[in-house]
This record gives sequence, structure tokens and C-alpha cells, in this order.
Amino acid sequence: MNASDELARLNSLRNLRLLDTLPSESFDRITRLVASYFNLPIAAVSLTDVDRQWFKSKVGVEHDRIPRHKAPCAEVAETGRMLVIRDFHADNYYADSTLGNAGIRFYAGAPLLTPDGYGLGALCVLGAEPRNITDDEMATLTDLAAMVMDQIELQHAVGRIEPSSGLPNRFQLLNDLSDLAQRRPGGRHIISLLDLAQTAQFDSLSRVMGPSYLDSLIRSVARILNTHVGQDSTPYHVGPTQFAFFAPAATEADLYSQTLLDILMEIERQSDFHMTMTPSIGVMTFDPTEMQAEDVLRSLQSAVQDARDSDTGIGWFSSATDMRHRRNFRLLQDFPVALETEDELFLVFQPRMDLDSGSVEIAEALLRWNHPVLGPISPAEFIPIVEASTFARGLSAWVIDQSLRHLAEWKAQGLGFKLSINLSALNLEEPDFFERMMDKLKDYAVDPACIELELTETAMMKETDRALDLLQRLTDTGIRLAIDDFGTGYSSLAYMQKLPATIVKIDRSFITDMAKGHRERVLVRSMINLSHSLGYRVVAEGVESAEASDLLQTMGCDEIQGFWLSRPMRADALKDWLADHTSRASGLA
Repeated sequence: MNASDELARLNSLRNLRLLDTLPSESFDRITRLVASYFNLPIAAVSLTDVDRQWFKSKVGVEHDRIPRHKAPCAEVAETGRMLVIRDFHADNYYADSTLGNAGIRFYAGAPLLTPDGYGLGALCVLGAEPRNITDDEMATLTDLAAMVMDQIELQHAVGRIEPSSGLPNRFQLLNDLSDLAQRRPGGRHIISLLDLAQTAQFDSLSRVMGPSYLDSLIRSVARILNTHVGQDSTPYHVGPTQFAFFAPAATEADLYSQTLLDILMEIERQSDFHMTMTPSIGVMTFDPTEMQAEDVLRSLQSAVQDARDSDTGIGWFSSATDMRHRRNFRLLQDFPVALETEDELFLVFQPRMDLDSGSVEIAEALLRWNHPVLGPISPAEFIPIVEASTFARGLSAWVIDQSLRHLAEWKAQGLGFKLSINLSALNLEEPDFFERMMDKLKDYAVDPACIELELTETAMMKETDRALDLLQRLTDTGIRLAIDDFGTGYSSLAYMQKLPATIVKIDRSFITDMAKGHRERVLVRSMINLSHSLGYRVVAEGVESAEASDLLQTMGCDEIQGFWLSRPMRADALKDWLADHTSRASGLA
């Protein structure tokens, strides 16, 4: 074979991305079939590289390569014809070859031919005794070699190679991970996921630079990763800007982070980024027998997200963090069911007391979730998850509906009471929120004056005409507005003057800190005075002692709410508590 033909043959082999890939059960089935059919101990799918024969699949062989020099499979690849050596000892050329010296006496190999006629290697069978081969056996070996080529073409042509990089894709990685569990049980491996850019960055690059620039960037990164993984492995192109790759064998996990940092530095040096990108690498060690292939890839995605929050851009997979994300995902999945199930979601109520009169005329409605499997779920855990999803509207609608239902029931029982209901920033963006609120008030025959709506100051400070108009329309009906968690956001005097709110609820963190010293108490006093000067009524949250209550009363605070007064309670308990509180207040008077 001349030099140009050999170069073309090698290019054809390398373009298929077969060399140094993980063993594959789809090839192993054919290899086992060959060995069984010939009743011989050794069979292999052998690929002819520059200076070696590399075994994509093998039976009865421990090593995964032999030198190309005087390897029969190399002759099969070069000539594209079947080769049979009935007895190595009687063959002048192969008698002193690597196989001949290893005790092999018989060889038969059928070529693995591409549609262009290039020989990639051979499907071969070997034995330790001299042997003849029949015409039927030669025909069968040829047919099985064609089946190997069908499998090669199938993997390459049908969804296994990414055109922009020429690398195996996510489906091939999942297949290789599954094969790894079968072929190398019990060992631990290191695998990494490189993410070149966040979604917004990728979209900006696509819009400004165009697809050709991105393809060039992808090819540049592919070259870097190919150099890193070496000849014994291959990187995978698993997403538009994501690449997975195995660490070289015997890599120490403790030392690997520096190698990954070097990769990030090389990418930034060679890629000539014209727009901001933030490459990050998630990495993990795993035992393929203990994790499903999909779980490995999912865990890598979790690790690379954590990497974006790290100073180095490298994030090792954390089972604790992953467990939290998986729990969050489950809560999000289960919440719609909870909305439709009678006993999972319920309201509790925490009273607020007027410090001057000691009367209690209002309580805050607080949502609780008793999950049928996970048990009670803290609202601090599930509400932020739900409010960041498409279920936020359903959450608010449920709380409003149940709050108004309780108010209607209390009114029917002769109990005049008010409720403070928490809303989210998303409610201010709902075009039909006002109409739906009015419809609910009408359905339950509840006076708007019995409702107070709480929004955090961050939510209320959204200075949009639509949001301010909605807030004003609500207050025009008699509904009161309260700024919740005051002091923790980014409010300004200008915004506070524009808002139609009448109540400020000082966040519990400031009330708790009063016990620390004079400065903390001065801060709370200043917040109360400022709010009063702007016309707000002040409620202190998180009051947990009589000392705090007395101090707040001295400062001029209007109302208090917290465990010292009462813990949140169910509706039936609230009626008993109110009766007892009224009785005690009358006795003190």
C-alpha cells in the first residue's frame, strides 16, 4: 500500500472515532459468536493503527493491543482481503511474529472494509493448534465481519457523532458507561464535564458571532481535550457547549483539580474569546457498578452548576448538595398534587397584638405542607422553590382562597377578625390578579377591609406603572398593604413615598439582634421613627420575650408578632386562643 493510500486509510479509521474507546457489548456479542462458531479460544475485532493493532473487542486476550509489525490483521487491513495462516510454524514470515512467539499456531481474519474500500482492520479468530478452514467457515467469518462494519457504521451515522466536533456524543457516552460497568466491575473512575458557557452567554455568542465562530470554538476545545485524555480515551461532546471526559488511568483525585485548572487556562488562552464566557468543570469519582449511566451524567450536571459558584471554576460532585437538589425537584413535582389533595396543604395563623390596647384583631395566614412521604416540610424550604416555578400562581390562589374561606366561616360564627396574606412578586405581574381577587371576595362575601396583603420590600420596590397601578387599585377597595421583612431589601425613601402601603413589618433579624447591644436597639428605634414619619404603622416580627415586647413598646412600636405572644396555630385553636386572650386582657384591665 502506497503512502497516500495508507494516510487515507488512517484518516478513515480516525474519523470513525473507534480507537481507544471503551469496550462495547454490541461488538462483544459478535466476537463471542465467532469464538463459539470456530470452537477456538481467541477472537477479536482488531483495528490497524499507525504502529499497533488495537482491539475494540476481544475474547481470550488480556492485553488490548499488540505491535503492528508482522501482525496478520495489519496485512488484512492493507490488502482488504481475507488471510488464513493454517500453521504459524510453517509460515516463513509470521513464524517469529509476536503471535507466533506467544504460541499461536492458527489465524483467520476477514477484513473490516469501509464503503470506500479502506480496511480498518480485521475480525479474526486464533488457536493454539494448526487448523484448516472450510469454505463455509470463511464465508461465515466474512459475513460476521460485515456485521461488525454495520455496527461501526450504525454507531457513526445514527446519532453517535457530533458533526461540529467529530466527537462521540451523549448517547455514545451513556452506552460506554453501561459497557464500563460490565467490563470493569468494582473499579472507581474519574469523569468530568466541561461547560464552556451559560445559556445566556451561548445565546449572545450565537447571535453576535454566528454559528461558524462557535463551530471553530468547539473544534479548538475538542483538540485541547483530545490532548488531555491521551491515546487511551476520547472526549465526548454531550451538549452544545458541554464536553465529558475520563481522567487517565491511575489519576489521583486529590491532584486532579490542578490538571482541570490547567485545562481551563488553556481553553481561555487558545479560544480567543470575543465575548465573556465562564468555562466551568464539574468532576466526580464513581463506581460504574453502583451508578446507572444516566445518574452519572445527571450528577455531573449538578457538579458543573456548583462549579459556577466556586472561585476556581472547578466543582467536585457533592452527594449532600445533589440530595438537596433531588429533594427540591421532588417537592416541585409533588406540589401540584398537594394543591388538589385535601389534607396535605393547610393554613396556620399567628396573631398580632396592639401594644397600646393589648387587643388582637388580626393574624398572619401561614402555609404549611404535610407531605404524605416526607412528612412536614418547612415553608422556608418549599415556598422559594414553588415561587420560582410555574406553580407560583397556583400557590397564591390556594392561600387566598383558603384565607377567605376561613374569614367567611369566622364571620358566620360571629367572630370579627382580619387576616394578613403573603403574596409574591409574581402576583404583581399577573394581568388578571385584581379581577380574581375581587371575584373571590365577592364569592365569600368578605369585606376588603378584612384583608391585608404582605409583600416583601424587594417585591414592592418594582417601580413599574402596572405594579403601582395594581397596588393602588387594591388599596382603593379598602385592602391594606404591608411591607414585609422591612430592612432586608433595597428600599429607598423615594420608593416608600410612592407606595400605597400603610404598614411596615420590621424583619425578625433586627428584633433578635436588639439583645446584642445599644447599636442594635438604636437601629430598631430609628426604623420605627422613620416609618412613623412617613405615615406607616409599625409591626415588629419575631418577638420572643417579654423584655423585647416592653422595649418595643417604649420605642413606640405599634404591634408585635412572635412566639412570645403565640406560635402559629390551626383555625380551631385560634378561636380558643382569642377567647382566652380576651379574657386575660379584660382581667388585667
